[in-house]
Amino acid sequence: MLQVVVIGAGQAGLSAGYHLRRRGLKPGRDFIILDSNDGPGGAWRHRWPALTFDAAHGIHDLPGMPLGEPDSATPASEIVTEYYGNYERRFDLPVHRPVIVEQVSSDSGPDGPLTLRTDSGIWQTRLIINATGTWTRPYWPHYPGRNLFRGRQLHTHDFRSAEEFRGQNVVVVGGGTSAVQFLLQLNAAGANTIWSTRRPPEFRNLAGDSNWGRDIERRVAERTAAGLPPLSVVAATGLPLTPDYRQGIAAGILVSRGKISDIEAAGVRFADGTLVRADSILWATGFRAALDHLAPLRLREPGGGIITDGVEVGRDHRVLMVGYGASASTIGATRAGRAAALKATKAIEQLSSAGPRAPAADSPDQEPPTWRRRSHPAAQSVPESADQRRIS
Repeated sequence: MLQVVVIGAGQAGLSAGYHLRRRGLKPGRDFIILDSNDGPGGAWRHRWPALTFDAAHGIHDLPGMPLGEPDSATPASEIVTEYYGNYERRFDLPVHRPVIVEQVSSDSGPDGPLTLRTDSGIWQTRLIINATGTWTRPYWPHYPGRNLFRGRQLHTHDFRSAEEFRGQNVVVVGGGTSAVQFLLQLNAAGANTIWSTRRPPEFRNLAGDSNWGRDIERRVAERTAAGLPPLSVVAATGLPLTPDYRQGIAAGILVSRGKISDIEAAGVRFADGTLVRADSILWATGFRAALDHLAPLRLREPGGGIITDGVEVGRDHRVLMVGYGASASTIGATRAGRAAALKATKAIEQLSSAGPRAPAADSPDQEPPTWRRRSHPAAQSVPESADQRRIS
């Protein structure tokens, strides 16, 4: 039986893996990392090519291996994919991919091992560190008539290039940094844009404010501690007032038309009654935490969220959460990975002192016992070592 399974190989998951190894757990024997992607990079490998390194707001170093100073004009997806891949190899992190974790259950009761059922087999483990992020759960808000619209609708998740929209009328919906970046890119590519937000956008000058990152975490953590769904970073802090954003506001590009009341076949009707004709609607409306696989553990509170104290889950001591709540941003993900690894190793030490240590998992070259893993032809550990920097 494994000691820890990390689910997800993004920033928080790799940080957790690094610190588990540093604390003495053996890669492949004591812990593994399961990742649903075809290769390294986490959510960054899916970002649109036009999002270059200099435009990415928050690419953080991984522990033990700084990112350095990449070419600012290179797509962030390429930089991070290469960086994370090198990191996995350098630190010999046991990443298995692609593996989709379909369900985590407690077949042996609240104090027994956890069972992970995946599309590639079954594992048992004492603890999990969940680092699945949000990219696989794009949020599409409901508006009356959305299914009647005759034009194109797409989400941030599906955006590839602003050039596709040259000459079009594009309504961009959402109040976050992705929406703002899309508006600027689309206008530069020759599209006519209209911005819709539920509330007036709040731009804040964060220059010189060394505490803003921790302020984000505090505000988001207050909600998760109460069992409420997490707030987005922008909802907690507002938008950074950068020089590019100042120019966009002055040019009338970054000025919201307000709320949408409904959607019609030819366009979007705003709350003031104005109908704006549109060829496309780009939903930059964010993501939700990808936690469906944890449903059998019944972690959610009546308010819809999961109570967490740091990385610890109130309803199940065997589950540690990173990339959720305050650590969902790149500001807190690395620290959360470290905190989860420390909590996990301390819990393992306590369990081991209370009784015989669970048998170690077999090496990748040996046939695994049926109680730990079944039919896993796709699972391969990734050799060598790695480290961390800033992205968002």
